[in-house]
Amino acid sequence: MKMIKSECAMQKKTLWERIFHALGFEIIALLICAPVGAWVLNKPLFDIGALAMLLSSVAMIWNMIYNAIFDGLWPAGRVKRRLPLRMAHALGFEGGFIFIGLPLAAWMLNITLWQALAVEIGFFLFFLPYTLAYNWCYDILRGRIIRRRAMNACRMSAHSRLR
Repeated sequence: MKMIKSECAMQKKTLWERIFHALGFEIIALLICAPVGAWVLNKPLFDIGALAMLLSSVAMIWNMIYNAIFDGLWPAGRVKRRLPLRMAHALGFEGGFIFIGLPLAAWMLNITLWQALAVEIGFFLFFLPYTLAYNWCYDILRGRIIRRRAMNACRMSAHSRLR
């Protein structure tokens, strides 16, 4: 079992897995943010939805770049990803994204940069815990899937040797 755990931790994410991770993150966030944002900001759902989709598209690219860098600096197989590291990950991602999203929010909603900053802070207050929770759950589920596949491969190998 120990070997399976270390294999799980050492398995690198493929480009397709990174795309799947980013799409899952953004789709769930979009389904939450668009209606809540429209209600809180008293703006049409279409306007907030369009902004959320634009920011979501940009965020997917930022997500893949940021997580590839993060995984390179703190590889899951060598570094235990406890709460402080996960909090630093979420803060770094969201903090960096504020600088990207600020001018886009101001332009899309036709508001000042100060007003856009308030909108971005609102998004930040949602996305900080969401990012932490999503990535933590993703890592747990990924680990379980990889362990199950490794155990099944071991069983298949043992079964074929018995024949």
